[in-house]
Amino acid sequence: MKVSVVIPSYKVKKFVLEVISQIGQEVDRIYVVDDCCPEHSGQYVKDQCQDKRIKVVFHEVNQGVGGAVSTGYKAALADGMDVVVKVDGDGQMDPTLIPKFIQPIIDGQADYTKGNRFFNIDDASDMPKVRFFGNIALSFLTKVSSGYWKSFDPTNGYTAISTKVLSLINIDKVSKDYFFESDMLYRLGIYRAKVVDIPMLAKYEDEESNLKIKKIFFLFLKKNIHNFNRRIVYSYFMRDFSAASVELLAGTFAFFFGVIFGAYHWGASSSSGIPATSGTVMISGLSIIIGLQLLLSFLNYDIGNVPKETLHTKLKDL
Repeated sequence: MKVSVVIPSYKVKKFVLEVISQIGQEVDRIYVVDDCCPEHSGQYVKDQCQDKRIKVVFHEVNQGVGGAVSTGYKAALADGMDVVVKVDGDGQMDPTLIPKFIQPIIDGQADYTKGNRFFNIDDASDMPKVRFFGNIALSFLTKVSSGYWKSFDPTNGYTAISTKVLSLINIDKVSKDYFFESDMLYRLGIYRAKVVDIPMLAKYEDEESNLKIKKIFFLFLKKNIHNFNRRIVYSYFMRDFSAASVELLAGTFAFFFGVIFGAYHWGASSSSGIPATSGTVMISGLSIIIGLQLLLSFLNYDIGNVPKETLHTKLKDL
């Protein structure tokens, strides 16, 4: 298989050549995407790097890390690559791990692999505390929105993807900012692609991350809620309709009916001073309990509904 690497290049001039030098011969093409970098890091690579695998692409306007990766993905598809790896240019990701990321795809065991810095909790101890707890919160949100309940560390940008699966995704619609990786998981989930986490150790030295958890948390929350709603509609009502769909509908109706019915009669009782009847209380309480049970049953089904078969092996003849 032809393997390529995409390196978004923005304010990484100090590190990018070292990152490139560590990329092994298993890689056939390296795309460095200069995202209108104020340090002109793309031209710097073009002038200083003699690696013949390098292809530098320039953005006239800054598009964000997601936009840079999207440009690299399009270049890899145009050049007929089979696997595309994304590695940051700031030195936090070890390029010597690339074989571990591409092997599950080559072996037909995964469609998409991504790094997981939390596989060994001792390895994650060097992560700044704000980023550590922020990533845990973001991981839960992305689990809910994407349906990949067994995946972790969604903002980890060390990824690899089969181009057969990548070609199914409308790259132009994927979020261009730091939500890119989480949005990719949502879109992969819609196509039922198999995702595998790869344990890794991030390196934190004197590089400065452009990702600020405090600034992007509520943006991620909003976008994850949006993706969750779309995933539920696509997965359980448009592409399939199962017992889980009925549980979701009935559970939601029963729960909110119980809450609204109970709140209405509680308000009426408070105003009139006349206690609500036991039957009224039972209707409200029973509706809420049944609704919660149905919703928990749906959640249990959704957690177990994680894609287990690779998609790109089924697309070989297409």
